[in-house]
Amino acid sequence: MGHNHHNHAHGHAHPQVEGKNLVISIFLNILITASQVVGGIISGSLSLLSDALHNFSDVLSLIVSYIANVLSKKKASTTKTFGYKRAEIIAAFVNSATLMVVAVLLIKEAIERFITPQEVESDLVIWLSLLGIVANGFSVFLIKKDSDKNMNMKSAYLHLLTDMLASVAVLIGGLLMKFYELYWVDPLLTFIIAVYLIYMGFDLLKDSTRVLMLFTPNTVQVQQIVDTISSLDDVKNVHHVHLWQLNENQIHLEAHIDFSEDIKLSEFDKILEDIEEELYHKHGINHVNIQPEFGKCDNKHVIVQD
Repeated sequence: MGHNHHNHAHGHAHPQVEGKNLVISIFLNILITASQVVGGIISGSLSLLSDALHNFSDVLSLIVSYIANVLSKKKASTTKTFGYKRAEIIAAFVNSATLMVVAVLLIKEAIERFITPQEVESDLVIWLSLLGIVANGFSVFLIKKDSDKNMNMKSAYLHLLTDMLASVAVLIGGLLMKFYELYWVDPLLTFIIAVYLIYMGFDLLKDSTRVLMLFTPNTVQVQQIVDTISSLDDVKNVHHVHLWQLNENQIHLEAHIDFSEDIKLSEFDKILEDIEEELYHKHGINHVNIQPEFGKCDNKHVIVQD
């Protein structure tokens, strides 16, 4: 069986992420959460408590992201042949899923409070929302440069960004309650924050689920892969294809190739090199595992359920 990592893959190493920025953000969010929980209870502000709940989810998500970041750098072993390369995908899934759960809880509370509005101590809401804006704004600044490197850091960044925006909304609500006594603004803002959480988290949840479920990457078409390999000399048929992402940086292909002639092993090695070059440059596949066959009676369909 032909099996190889494409040489170019080593030149495109996984970008390293600064773990210290995550640690700073974790401690900042613990400070915000504690302050807003106390302030929300004293002031009676649901939007402040909802912001605190979101901040608490930030703390958990940042801790998960930090652990995943550390694990992803560990080397493979005989008991973990892929290492922890999927740790960051799992973290992205967990973080985006918690965004959904938090959002649903906030919507429920907002509806209940909207039906029975309560007076809110607006001065405390204003000062604590300002604290949230400053602390989360600093965290967003720290994490932003790493947010494009992988799903895990993007999920952490989204948590922080949405929380900063939520604090801005709470500040506006606090000002409206202070000067106009519009207390219904508090649950309305909570509802808007929750809907925004769902909007921001859904795509990330969908993308991380695709990777975890071993779905074919959106960027690759199976039939195009088959056509590319079939165009090479001596290739009669391409079947039993599996195409998946190990993580965001590695796309794996496994396939059976039926050859028109009973070629030598050395000839197959040369064809395998050609396949790797074609698949890497045309489709971004950097790990190829090919089973060569000649005259074998097996299922010749492109996709075969194992």
